[in-house]
Amino acid sequence: MDLLPADPDRAALLRTLRQAEAAGHLELEWRLRRPGARPRERRVARLSAAGLKVARELAGSCLQAGRPLGPRQRALIEELAEGEVVRAASGGVAAADLAARHGASAVTGLARRGLLDLDTTTVQRRPVQGQGATARGSTERGSLPTGAELRPEQRELTERVEALVTQRRPEVVLLEGGTASGKTAVYSAAVASALRHGLGAIVLVPEISLATPLLDRLRHDLGVDPALLHSALSEGERADEWRRIRSGETNVVVGTRIAVLAPLAEPGVVIVDEEHDAAYKSDRTPRYQARDVAIELGRLAGVPVILGSATPDVVSLGRAEQGLVEHHRLVARSGIRSVPVEVIDLRAELATGNRGLISAALAAALEELDRSRGERAILVINRRGSASVVLCRDCGYVQVCPECQRPLVFHATAMALRCHHCGASAPTAQRCPACTSVRIRYLGGGTERVEREVALRSPGLRVGRLDRDVVERKGAAARVVDDFAEGRLDVLVGTSLVTKGLDVPEVTLVGVVSADVGLNLPDERAAERTYQLLTQAVGRAGRGDLPGRALIQTYQPEHPAIRAVADGDGRDFIAGQLALRRTWGSPPFGSVIKLTVALPDRDKAMTEARRLAADLRGRAAEHGGRTAVLGPAPAYIVRRAGRWRFHVVLRGSDPAALLGGDPGPPWSVDVDPESLM
Repeated sequence: MDLLPADPDRAALLRTLRQAEAAGHLELEWRLRRPGARPRERRVARLSAAGLKVARELAGSCLQAGRPLGPRQRALIEELAEGEVVRAASGGVAAADLAARHGASAVTGLARRGLLDLDTTTVQRRPVQGQGATARGSTERGSLPTGAELRPEQRELTERVEALVTQRRPEVVLLEGGTASGKTAVYSAAVASALRHGLGAIVLVPEISLATPLLDRLRHDLGVDPALLHSALSEGERADEWRRIRSGETNVVVGTRIAVLAPLAEPGVVIVDEEHDAAYKSDRTPRYQARDVAIELGRLAGVPVILGSATPDVVSLGRAEQGLVEHHRLVARSGIRSVPVEVIDLRAELATGNRGLISAALAAALEELDRSRGERAILVINRRGSASVVLCRDCGYVQVCPECQRPLVFHATAMALRCHHCGASAPTAQRCPACTSVRIRYLGGGTERVEREVALRSPGLRVGRLDRDVVERKGAAARVVDDFAEGRLDVLVGTSLVTKGLDVPEVTLVGVVSADVGLNLPDERAAERTYQLLTQAVGRAGRGDLPGRALIQTYQPEHPAIRAVADGDGRDFIAGQLALRRTWGSPPFGSVIKLTVALPDRDKAMTEARRLAADLRGRAAEHGGRTAVLGPAPAYIVRRAGRWRFHVVLRGSDPAALLGGDPGPPWSVDVDPESLM
């Protein structure tokens, strides 16, 4: 049978079919759906031998006797004759373009007379064209340095990686380096080494907005034409890039997590940039972690894997402590100043009556930007939209998503309410749906509100925004990044996207509007994620000749994650996180499996969760209690897309052995999840 459609009844139907198969009533056959995109073809025209002869006769005004040419036919032949050498090399001219300029009858008439050859050729859909954010605006700059230009630690690391590539050794190398440490130069050298040995390379980035700039950097440094793979490509573009890789036309692949699955015949190195980023974990089936898939690919292919980050994942650091990963540190090049960090206590701001998102200190810092020197600022708030909650001040009604029961977020740009969990949208109401009051209040805020507030406070500043709403519009993210890099914007407001990869030397100010977003989530990685986000944000400032500074606004100035960033030393914080993971039995000291049941009926979902938890506890007792069974418990977002969700969590050295396989619908299984919410 073909794969079942992803409709609301799919889980129940699939379960029934599996039960029927187990009873011997039928046999299931699974097939991968063939790509819907076929190669794009077009008709091209070029002068035939007879046509070239006519063209020469026209040029000499000595057209021999015969059927005369019409004026459009004559003009068409003359046009093709002018650049025939170039057109012949490129495969001809699109017949549709010629027909548009000279008329379809001129094209078909000349073809019938044998003066034009018409052929069908395959046209590749190249996703990079027209999207290129400059390397200057998005990744570390500079061409591939020679050995003499590399710093000693860079040269030592590059030689180590080249040796691993040459020897085809599947070692994992963790490269820790912050601002201007030269990680990208090491990446380029590793790819160059693989190419010299006739091998290929896969380079992963966590976000779509980082893929094209890194591709441009590799193209600039190495003179290669890498393939680009990410989810925002059209099906046709993705299929054509896939064919380019599979055919061997290119052996360098750049992309987001899906690129780790590229059909590269002989990889020589796999690189995972910003390896700590949660975006490498798929939140849909199959729930794979691209970093771990890359490590397994390296083991199977016998090639090294480089993991790079300024703030490595605690799991990777733990593996390094265990001797499973080589850990190398790169320091910033000489002349790079450390960025002073000032923590703004928002409790004091509130006491002075400031209820806006921008503190007095941050507002003053924005006003002090010296635009004559091209100084720029980045403002970070890891939440989209204009208002997190839309509240009626008379009756207290809050408009929520009917499928998720979570408050809808107001987006002023689209003048709509949106659910950030299932994607549902609703029009904004001028009156309260419950009591018809017009006293509607918009509470909280995200990137859109910060953008608007900065524009109102400082009308002389040119403000842009980069968040997922922008990224979803094809090519929009690259345009925003280019505008900021080239000085057409003074302030860039964004989510975590603006903390990744941006290398704009003129950025002298970074402001974290709310460091508390995500810090207090009921998740064991909340503090680690906040520390990584803030450290990456601070690293955007002072990357050039101009000194930089960072302001972090928070209601919790004494939190260990915030203090670690402010002090510029995260060693104690990381050690504390590793100690907690060792106590909990979390990776890398154990394994965690999150089982989630999702059903339209709440009682049925809870009953099913209790059934599986009881079954697993019985198995755990038989196994000597080596695996802990936690739950069931409601998910943090208990209702999502019309389904009630409950978790059962397994912790231990080998919880997969206890589980014994996929429990099947209505359960989903996530091994070593990025979040337990």
